[in-house]
Amino acid sequence: MTERPIRVIGDPVLRTPCEPIREITDGVRTLVADLLETVDHEGRAGLAANQIGVSLRAFAWHLEDGVGYILNPVITDLSEETQEDDEGCLSVPGLWYPRTRAMRARCTGTDLEGREVVLEGEEIVARLIQHEVGHLDGHLYVDGLERSVRKRALRDIRGRF
Repeated sequence: MTERPIRVIGDPVLRTPCEPIREITDGVRTLVADLLETVDHEGRAGLAANQIGVSLRAFAWHLEDGVGYILNPVITDLSEETQEDDEGCLSVPGLWYPRTRAMRARCTGTDLEGREVVLEGEEIVARLIQHEVGHLDGHLYVDGLERSVRKRALRDIRGRF
């Protein structure tokens, strides 16, 4: 396991949709170990593979009940009820903006043995699912900000990165 450097906004890998994992190889096992090692720090809730430079559909999380991972996640349910809270990103360090997300979310995928993994929850878990799957689709959280907030965010980003 190796803690990997986090790619920041401006790196093209963050804007490239990730490829599905079609076969469990030693490289995929190493990726999962590195994701788990890199996300397992105070203040880190989630980490997508492309944030460490790998364009494969996988992400890891670090929540109150521990760390975990999911391969080829697909969002299968989003509530109509929404939440708004400040959101940040390891790839846009130090900048937090209000972002509306579904209050509840559910995603399914697999683990390294091909067993189904289900991650679901409300509030922070729902936000994490939407945020990380967004990364895997080539999006950053700032893309979905309300227009006036997004303008401010883009100005802040230009001034910082």
